[in-house]
Amino acid sequence: MGMMLLQAATTTTQTVGSPITAYWPVMIFFGVAVIFPVLPIVLGRFLRPIKYEKSKMRPYECGIDPTTEAHERFTVRYYIVAMLFLIFDVETIFLLPWAIIFMGDDFSFTKLALIEMFVFIAILVVGYYYAWRKGALEWA
Repeated sequence: MGMMLLQAATTTTQTVGSPITAYWPVMIFFGVAVIFPVLPIVLGRFLRPIKYEKSKMRPYECGIDPTTEAHERFTVRYYIVAMLFLIFDVETIFLLPWAIIFMGDDFSFTKLALIEMFVFIAILVVGYYYAWRKGALEWA
């Protein structure tokens, strides 16, 4: 009886190949990931002009003479508004996965996700109101 089971087990197994064949998709992806950024740099090196014209060496390539110094100072408010934009923009990126999951069939999970998203949006509104009351959104 044991011999028949052993013989049946050995006949039903299939050979998948060497263990390295499982890594072919990863190696191909890695090769494309290396070639994709390197190829434009190498091609650009060979295709660009060797000697630049005088207009190309100017600070602005548009042909307009600069009116101010290149190292002009910006107010801190500019950076505060930029940081607030980044914070709120990155926060709203979390809405997309929530919207995709919310379309699911599991109603018990969607109720929890809906409540969680209302709390998340409330926190964003409180943060926006705080920044507005502090005057961080004013340019002048």
